Amino acid sequence: MDYALLKKNFENHRFKTAYFATKEEAASYLADRIHGETVGFGGSMTAQEMGLYELLGKDNTVIWHWKSDDAQAARLQARDATVYILSANGVSATGELVNVDGTGNRLAASLFGPKKVVYVVGKNKIEPDLPSAMKRARNVAATKNAIRFNKKTPCVATGGERCFDCNSPERICNATVILERPMNGMETEILFIDEELGY
Repeated sequence: MDYALLKKNFENHRFKTAYFATKEEAASYLADRIHGETVGFGGSMTAQEMGLYELLGKDNTVIWHWKSDDAQAARLQARDATVYILSANGVSATGELVNVDGTGNRLAASLFGPKKVVYVVGKNKIEPDLPSAMKRARNVAATKNAIRFNKKTPCVATGGERCFDCNSPERICNATVILERPMNGMETEILFIDEELGY
């Protein structure tokens, strides 16, 4: 991971960045800085692998639809959190974040509502440029997530070979957001972690 390049390009785009060699270091950094907040989570294998729900739940109110009996209510509550944590499906070394979503809760909360948004990003998400990051989001992250959710889509039927831009009712790539700069009035920080995490 060329953090010097990522730092230069993302900070030039007004994002805050931090680098960590391990997921444990990144998790500790967040636990040290987030206290007494309402923390919402977007669907994120990276956040799950980091144990952030349990760790941040010690000093904060945490909301995650993956951990709730009423997923839809939790999605709506997470949207109004003061801090929102998610990952990215693709990250360009040129300074853009790409996310693909089926329900839209993760995209919506990353763009409006919380005071602070934190992206936790493993080195496997990083691509050299925006077209490559978009391709990764669709053909790697989306297909793996569709398989994980056992969706009835062509990408699942072919073992995650690639996205077929299908019209299945179970399609999970219904919207794509490219975040080029932090949204006005919102602090956005990206934690780059030098490990492979999530999809």
